[in-house]
Amino acid sequence: MNSTEQQKTLSMLQLLICGAFIVTMSMGIRHGFGLWLQPITQANEWDRETFSFALALQNLVWGISGVFAGMASDRFGALKVIIVGGLLYALGLLGMAYTTTSLGFMLTSGFLIGMAQAGTTYAIVYGVIGRNVPADRRSWAMGVVAAAGSFGQFFMVPVENFLIDFFDWQMALVILSASALMIIPVAMGLREPSFAVNAQQGHRQSIWSAIKEAFAYPSFRLLVAGYFVCGFQVVFIGVHMPSYLKDAGMNPEVASYALALIGLCNVFGTYTVGVLGQKYPKRYLLVGIYTLRGIAIIIFLAAPLSPFSVYVFSAVIGVLWLSTVPPTNAIIAQIFGIQHFAMLGGFVFLSHQVGSFLGVWLGGIMYDVYGSYDPVWYLSIALSVFATAMNWPVKEHAINRTVAAT
Repeated sequence: MNSTEQQKTLSMLQLLICGAFIVTMSMGIRHGFGLWLQPITQANEWDRETFSFALALQNLVWGISGVFAGMASDRFGALKVIIVGGLLYALGLLGMAYTTTSLGFMLTSGFLIGMAQAGTTYAIVYGVIGRNVPADRRSWAMGVVAAAGSFGQFFMVPVENFLIDFFDWQMALVILSASALMIIPVAMGLREPSFAVNAQQGHRQSIWSAIKEAFAYPSFRLLVAGYFVCGFQVVFIGVHMPSYLKDAGMNPEVASYALALIGLCNVFGTYTVGVLGQKYPKRYLLVGIYTLRGIAIIIFLAAPLSPFSVYVFSAVIGVLWLSTVPPTNAIIAQIFGIQHFAMLGGFVFLSHQVGSFLGVWLGGIMYDVYGSYDPVWYLSIALSVFATAMNWPVKEHAINRTVAAT
């Protein structure tokens, strides 16, 4: 790259500040949705499965839309994708506040917010990182942005709880809708001046060729399978743990503090894993994360339930919460390069969101059928074993392209 092109890339500071803010807002708002489960279901006289299915649909739509958002970002740059995502986020939150039918709730909280998250979270921002950050610092930069998403959870969950208490649940969603619009002006900082020039340089692998190449590669399929587990576990815990604790007779503030503690500890967890990913095989980091998650859940269920045990579990699971994100995405970029990175990351994330869909939906179904979340907790433990087995044989080296892709 010559000096002229180098000047056209985004500065590291600008990229990290703007990318971190966008992910902080997008991930921070969504992490508090579990706080609305009881107010919304009680106000509309719905069962928990209705709310759970809508958020499960949100995760599935997020995953499916993420593939196409990644394609658009790889082709046209991230700015336009993020702007559309910010607008959809605001509309979805506003609709979520005032809809009174289950169908309307699914369309707003499910479809609109799901598409919004596809355009304002990791895959899109990581695409910009891949195009502007050298490979030897990429894992670290991804760790910084993932840590920002965790800080969003730490910061936004107590804020959302305060808004619900101080105003009411509807007005709280209206305020969050206005806050989501802040994503749009900040996205201007991710405009890539050299994107159009650099995108035309060198050989362009077609989208279909990139998809066929990826899914024919065993390590990519293993990453897809393992990431399913991450989605299942974190969304089940994030959405259903507040109600799990409230059902046990605990003060609602315990759940709020627990979710915030998860976010706070994951700031350190994701950043640390991003740094370690520059020095150690990333597949081993993933194996360790999934193994420790299973152990943490076993101990949490076995120990007497108390605020202390909740906070200890939240701290431990928080360190492991989004720590899978930097190494998983860094492996994808390391194997396939950055030309179709956002799209391929979108495919892997789709698996994550299928897991999220099942985690949040099964949580609601199991509770309505059995009056307990225990079956889903046990399934989460079994899935940790599965994810460990999937990530162990992953090969991280760049794919050998003996014939130019077309």
